[in-house]
Amino acid sequence: MDTELDRWFPRPEPVVSTPLGSVISGSLSKGLEVKLSPDRLIEGLAVGRYVVVKGRTNRRFFGMITDVALETSHPEVAATPPQDPDGFIARAYRGTLTFGRLHVTPMLLLDDAGEVRPAKTVPSHFTQVFDATPEEVALIFGNPDEADRFYIGDPLEMEGTRIALDLRRFVERSSGVFGKSGTGKTFLTRMLLAGIIQEESAINLIFDMHNEYGWKSQDESKQDVKGLRQLFFDGRVSVFTLDPESSRRRGSKVDFTVQIGYDQLDPEDLEMLAPLFGFTDVQSNALYMLRRKIGPGWVRALLAEDTDDKLQSIVNEGKLHEGTLGAIQRKLSQLHRFGFLVDRALDDPIGRILDYLNSGVSVVLEFGRYGNALEAYILVANYITRRIHKAYVDRKEAHLGGQGQEPRPLVITIEEAHKFLDPAIARHTIFGTIAREMRKYNVTLLVVDQRPSGIDPEVMSQVGTRVTALLDEENDIRAVFSGVSGTAALREVLARMETRQQAMILGHAVPMPIVIRTRDYSDLYGEIAGKGVNTDDAASALFG
Repeated sequence: MDTELDRWFPRPEPVVSTPLGSVISGSLSKGLEVKLSPDRLIEGLAVGRYVVVKGRTNRRFFGMITDVALETSHPEVAATPPQDPDGFIARAYRGTLTFGRLHVTPMLLLDDAGEVRPAKTVPSHFTQVFDATPEEVALIFGNPDEADRFYIGDPLEMEGTRIALDLRRFVERSSGVFGKSGTGKTFLTRMLLAGIIQEESAINLIFDMHNEYGWKSQDESKQDVKGLRQLFFDGRVSVFTLDPESSRRRGSKVDFTVQIGYDQLDPEDLEMLAPLFGFTDVQSNALYMLRRKIGPGWVRALLAEDTDDKLQSIVNEGKLHEGTLGAIQRKLSQLHRFGFLVDRALDDPIGRILDYLNSGVSVVLEFGRYGNALEAYILVANYITRRIHKAYVDRKEAHLGGQGQEPRPLVITIEEAHKFLDPAIARHTIFGTIAREMRKYNVTLLVVDQRPSGIDPEVMSQVGTRVTALLDEENDIRAVFSGVSGTAALREVLARMETRQQAMILGHAVPMPIVIRTRDYSDLYGEIAGKGVNTDDAASALFG
């Protein structure tokens, strides 16, 4: 039963369809200050929530809450607060002497014609602010059921409102998945790759360092998670391996075993290993001279137990110091650890990969036990990518010259990306070249890393779309936002995200930054099954 106190000072309802508040101040560069309505609970409003500011000219400003604060209009309230938080004085203060304040960053403007444009002005004083509706979110991000659009998750506090990622724009430029260890980067990457394959936006070459993308793997709770080959058992994904024994133990269905012959290696393939092998500049430069003097068998000669005659003559002629040669041989002897390196390969792995890619089949390369050796991962990823990229350059240029078809868009996925894109080497590696080309030859990167601050800033500026889970290092947060304007207010949002199943997406593939709760992987299985793939019987249907 209502009391006299309740009639004068009603208790706020937790959920009501009223305005959040009204604009009291702000600017385009610093954002809007919104006074919260007395009947709205500030405890239910979190950073990352979407709001719509309805201007007086029928324009709607679409923005995000980037800060939440408590304010008081009289210093005595802070000096002598009420003792009873639910008492008469406290309830009399609320909405009069004390109130909630929201900081809203306006990002987009929906005009009278329904067109979406970047916000270049601000609404007037006392303009009302409302929760964004699912219909308004759809106007901004599009319909997930359209071609080249993929349902990636729901906005925070808007469960059931599906956010569509524009995959056509996602693969147009290199992209990245970032987050500290344990935040679900692999889960996010696997989901993005599944979307690209499902919508046929591009084909994929995935360097699967820890055997998590091709066949089944386990999540942190030791539950089996199906990989892309199981998800798309209809032939759209193929699995290659460097370690057939490991693949057999894990029950992975493999199409090809990759071997690389020593005579197929070039100095450029080994130069990226210089920091790990401890090559000096003199020793790195000597690799090129040795390849030129000895020919294709140069690595085999360096690894032989007895000094090759050609090597000895190079030393005798004074073209290479004997100590330098000895140091190179000792350091290269680490290659003996890798069983996929052989005297002569029985088949050409580059030709095999290109055959699959040209047929529209994505390739996952499992590393097996070699995934624990960073040297092996860098060597193989660099070796294959250099040659695949050259093939794409040749085909693209032939197409421009009126000869042959244009190659299909290709996304190359690499983990531990900062090892390939370190500032000291990024400008000289094939990965730095691909990132800067911005799909000039239909090849882009999907880089996965927990240390974005270790990636060359010039390369990061070319990463078009950034999908970021929780980061807590200031340098990493700064790196994720580098090259993106107007992101100062988003730093607090990123720092406040939960450890699991939340991510911020910003950049080329979304019209504005968004924080989402990612969809369940089981939901993805159901969606793909609804489009004609029976995920429950995938293995038995394909392999018997």
